[in-house]
Amino acid sequence: MSLPTSQPVSPSRPPTLSGVRHCIAVASGKGGVGKSTVAANLAMALHHMGLRTGLLDADIYGPSVPLMFGLGTVDPQTTPLPLEKYGLKLMSMGFLVSPEQAVIWRGPKVAQAVQAFLAQIHWGELDALVVDLPPGTGDAQLTLSQSAPLTGAVIVTTPGEVSLIDARKGVKMFREVRVPILGIIENMSYYVDGAGRRTSIFGMGGGMKLALESGVPFLGELPIDPQVSECVDGGEPIVRRYPDSPVSQAYRTIAQTIWDILQRPQQGASLPSVQL
Repeated sequence: MSLPTSQPVSPSRPPTLSGVRHCIAVASGKGGVGKSTVAANLAMALHHMGLRTGLLDADIYGPSVPLMFGLGTVDPQTTPLPLEKYGLKLMSMGFLVSPEQAVIWRGPKVAQAVQAFLAQIHWGELDALVVDLPPGTGDAQLTLSQSAPLTGAVIVTTPGEVSLIDARKGVKMFREVRVPILGIIENMSYYVDGAGRRTSIFGMGGGMKLALESGVPFLGELPIDPQVSECVDGGEPIVRRYPDSPVSQAYRTIAQTIWDILQRPQQGASLPSVQL
């Protein structure tokens, strides 16, 4: 594939993914809420349901898929893309640029890179392509939302009000570009210690509150677990390494809920991909 040049690309004609049934954006209004970890484990959980699944890391400035899947840079001239690991098809700018090299691009060039990942990569037949969007609601995020043929979006937040302020902006952004919101995921909801005591470290109920006020489904809570960090550093999502952990069980429940929503005639099977 070829990296973008300086020639701007209009988002008015997004690439199509003829073999992909559903393209699911995972987004957050701000960084630091664990969005990329959620995207990776959500994709893994969908795969464990028997679905053909891919993961597109659209965070051009801070790609994390290579670390989370134990992969490095490749030569696209000799290595077919997307890469495959643990049964997932994977694409990330981190496969093309070394971790030490900063990507210093403006919004239009970022949009070109994502369009290249969509149009020039042979994704094949997939039931779901999970797209990990960069955090925030700025020009890059808006352009990406308009450039990808999204079936719907999932908003990731933590329980605290600081995170909710920005998550509300994410909900508003997707509504303005007419991308259906599949629901809200609350990450880092609580911690359970060795004695079984549950502590809400970052607040309580924020995700449910946002879902209710926004009129969208609340997809579930993800607990805090030190094994999540261990798995990120070890290059293997927790859903795969510790499939019976409470976090993995929560991911599987959320993945099933999202898939059920997508199969509803009024929200999923007959819901066209957004083409702006």
